Amino acid sequence: MEGPEICLTQAAVSKVQSLVEAGGREGMAIRVTATADGPAAFRYALQFVEADEHVPEDAVVDQAGVVIYIDPESVEFLRGATIDFVDDLSGAGFKFDNPNRPPLLEDPIAARVHRLIEERINPTVASHGGHVALIDVKDGTVFVRLGGGCQGCGQADATLKQGIEAMIRDEVPEITSVLDTTDHAAGENPYYER
Repeated sequence: MEGPEICLTQAAVSKVQSLVEAGGREGMAIRVTATADGPAAFRYALQFVEADEHVPEDAVVDQAGVVIYIDPESVEFLRGATIDFVDDLSGAGFKFDNPNRPPLLEDPIAARVHRLIEERINPTVASHGGHVALIDVKDGTVFVRLGGGCQGCGQADATLKQGIEAMIRDEVPEITSVLDTTDHAAGENPYYER
C-alpha cells in the first residue's frame, strides 16, 4: 500500500532515534494508529514494533531512517498529519497535528460546540479532574459524556445545566438542549461523592 503523507518533525525523528539507541532497539519500526474516540476526536498510539511486524496492507513510511507502519484503518485518519516531539512545561511527549476531522466535526454547528468544549469548558472542569466529550449533535440537541471527576459526581447535574448547557446555549444559539449520556454509576473517582 502506498504510504500516506505523514511526516515526523526533526524533533520527533531525533527522539525516536535516541529511544532506539538507548533501548537497544536497532532495526525496529514504529507503529502509528488513529482510532475514533467517539465521533468528535481521534485517539493516537505510537509504539515500537519489530521490523517484521507488519502486514502487506500496512502503509509504510520511511523518514530519515525511521520506519513507520500504519494499519489500513488509520491511513485516512492520518493522511497529512505531522508528528512532533514536544518537551515543555506541560510535559514531554509525541504530539499529533492532524488536519483531518472526524465526521461529526464536518457539521459547522458541531464544530463550534466542540471548539467551545475543548477551549473553554474542559479547562474549567479539569480543575476538578473532569472532562467533557462531545458525542453527537442532532436537531438542536448536544449529547455529551462526562468523564474523570465529573463521572459519578454529585454535582454533575448542576455542572451540566448551570455551566455546560448555559455556556453552549449562549455561544451557539442553534442549540436548544444538552443531554448527558454518562453512566454515572461507573464513576470511580468523583469529585463530590453522591
